[in-house]
Amino acid sequence: MDIYYQKVKDYILELGHAIVFESEVDNLIVIENEDIGVKNMVIGIASPIVIIEQYLFDVRDDPEVFKRLLVKNRDIVFGAFVLDESAKKVIYRNTLQVETLDPKELESTLNALGLLLSEYSTELLEFSKQS
Repeated sequence: MDIYYQKVKDYILELGHAIVFESEVDNLIVIENEDIGVKNMVIGIASPIVIIEQYLFDVRDDPEVFKRLLVKNRDIVFGAFVLDESAKKVIYRNTLQVETLDPKELESTLNALGLLLSEYSTELLEFSKQS
């Protein structure tokens, strides 16, 4: 177990998110809070960073969709759209420094996802239907 695992877990609970899965051995926590659009968000603690990922949708190999996602990345305050290794899944991802992490910083990342989903829901649905 990473020395920061409990710190991150405590912050998640303090912020009112439900833990749906956790593995101290793998330093993984999966959370949800559907009020802000978080569903099966994976939080991995890998000192010196915390990796936060939320699967959004599948995408087909369409340069125009990829271009539009990259343009949208510029508007995202925390985190970014990324592709998984297969280049078929669009994921929201952010990395934070675990040593200096505080609840406000973690909350900002999670709220940024909610804001992103509310602002761009129409476009994201359109992207997902194109797959």
